[in-house]
Amino acid sequence: MDFGLEDADLDFRRDARAWLAAHPVGGRSARDWERELGRGGWIGLGWGDGTYGNRTGTLTQQVVWGEEYARAGGPARIGHIGENLLAPTLIAYGSAAQKDRYLPAVARGEEIWCQGYSEPGAGSDLAGVRTAAVRDGDTYRVTGQKIWTSHARDADHCFVLVRTDPAARRHHGLSFLLVPMRQPGRIEVRPIRQMSGTAEFNEVFFDGAEATDVVGGEGNGWRVAMGLLALERGVSTLVQQIGFEEELARVVELAAGSGAIADPVIRQRLVDLWADLRTMHWNALRTLGAGDDPGAPSVAKLLWGRWHQRLGELAMQVRGAGATAGPGAWAPGSYELDDLQRLFLFSRADTIYGGSDEIQRTIIAERVLGLPREPR
Repeated sequence: MDFGLEDADLDFRRDARAWLAAHPVGGRSARDWERELGRGGWIGLGWGDGTYGNRTGTLTQQVVWGEEYARAGGPARIGHIGENLLAPTLIAYGSAAQKDRYLPAVARGEEIWCQGYSEPGAGSDLAGVRTAAVRDGDTYRVTGQKIWTSHARDADHCFVLVRTDPAARRHHGLSFLLVPMRQPGRIEVRPIRQMSGTAEFNEVFFDGAEATDVVGGEGNGWRVAMGLLALERGVSTLVQQIGFEEELARVVELAAGSGAIADPVIRQRLVDLWADLRTMHWNALRTLGAGDDPGAPSVAKLLWGRWHQRLGELAMQVRGAGATAGPGAWAPGSYELDDLQRLFLFSRADTIYGGSDEIQRTIIAERVLGLPREPR
């Protein structure tokens, strides 16, 4: 994949840089920032011809936007799941009515989505989901529990993998439903407090929650869900790596400022991290131009999950004894951490969420290398 910049891409970069400079985040809430991005047309650059209110951008321009957003210090997006997971899935599998109903609201930054895949007994093994949906006329009634649901407290909707045929086993009999989250008494969200002190993840309990939209047809949920996971790679992977570059640069700066960079072992680890990040970059470019590759998402996840953990570990080593305390660490009831401390603590989960490393290796072994299937 050739990412050389043409004149149109350079113009696009200037426009993006100018818009970001003129629209600082300031004291905006996460929702207000999504709406601001929507008014600027920056949500959904890769969706196509602009039918849903989005700007259009080539692959190169999508990467350019990600670069400029990271360099401008843009915050983590609560609209990421709607823009980069739900929207491409609807474009690929949804009906015209579903696209017209949901995509313009995502493009305007007005509706936030969360993902209902993992369950307490079915994390990386999605074929084991037990959350059930019973059809009642044109409505499905959803009952069950999902876990590790990012942004569930903010979300207006959740796309949920459910079992609509209780007699079917494993990946058969599943459906992909779009469930409104504002159903008092039928949906309960409980935040999960992490060791980083934050609570991005949540448990979600459905008790007869109603849904009317099923994507791809009843019983085809596995195909839609796997299609969504394949869409997680691509440009979003490259944009993620831009954030990694910024984090690595902060660790290098810290090592230089503290004198830790004089240690040849630390110096070598920094070089290794830089080289491995470049390898991930070129691998992401390769998979963008490789068409349908069933192993690409798993390879990417294996590469970045452990890399990010190593970065967090090195950041704490460079900090030395100061890594054990934050600005308010000794104040009663306080648990303040800086960015690198949060990086270290949160990255401990990088090899688990989104499909554990063990599951990714099994996918590569069975679906790519054709090795014998693991006994069930």
